Amino acid sequence: MSRLPIVAAVALLSSSALAQEPDFSAAPQVTVTLSSFKFAPASIHLRAGQPVVLHLVNDAGGGHNFSAPEFFAASSIREQDKGLVYMGGIELRGGQSKEIGLVPRKGSYKLRCTHTMHTMLGMKGDIVVD
Repeated sequence: MSRLPIVAAVALLSSSALAQEPDFSAAPQVTVTLSSFKFAPASIHLRAGQPVVLHLVNDAGGGHNFSAPEFFAASSIREQDKGLVYMGGIELRGGQSKEIGLVPRKGSYKLRCTHTMHTMLGMKGDIVVD
């Protein structure tokens, strides 16, 4: 009788216990305002491996999105917020705000609004994670 299945089961249980979600209750909040053809701030600086809550606010009358596919793909997103990201972005109707908790990975990522001509009119930026 092999003990390998028992050892594998114990290892699996131990690794899932270690994979607990970070504590977002003390995470810093970074507010990003989406308005008529700009992000404020346009350059967002975060710390690698540190949980953060992005507070996205659309203060315009029309819709915008916060599109950063590579950033979201490289980040660990809080379980309850995973449904907010669709095709690498988060949609916000006029006047709407959303919060997303995540743990970013080191890198430099492009940010833009993918609505028709919004990027061309200046709605772009970057996310730098040190």
